Amino acid sequence: MRAPRPCGVCGAAGAAKYRCPRCSALYCSVPCCRTHRERCAAEPQGAVVAVAADRASPVRQQGDSPWSVEDILTADDEQDRVPLQKLKLLGESEELRGLLLNPHLRELLLTIDQAEDKSSLMKKYMQEPLFVEFADCCLGIVEPPEKENILPE
Repeated sequence: MRAPRPCGVCGAAGAAKYRCPRCSALYCSVPCCRTHRERCAAEPQGAVVAVAADRASPVRQQGDSPWSVEDILTADDEQDRVPLQKLKLLGESEELRGLLLNPHLRELLLTIDQAEDKSSLMKKYMQEPLFVEFADCCLGIVEPPEKENILPE
């Protein structure tokens, strides 16, 4: 486990739990994220790349993003982590592709992605049959139901 690090925005010692996906800067909260986002968006692209390249972090492979899953997951979140092999199955699913052709579902997903309070919005959308079908499809791919009550042949 990594040692706690100070927030790059407010300086709170040992509080940084999150990392900017664009420049890898550390921050501790939503207000600090907003403050950083304003500054980060204002920096020219070359400066963002230079900041990311100067970081004392493990060497990243070509094509990797400037952050890793470990950077954004806390120890509590680790139990919810889905292995990369299972996530790749989502991209291979024809059923999921068919669902994603629906413009209403795509709009729901974009709204969640852009929302501040994703949790309450997810609860609301779990009342939408189309969204429930999408969620069930995703879960069925990454966590297939165990075969119960099936006798061996």
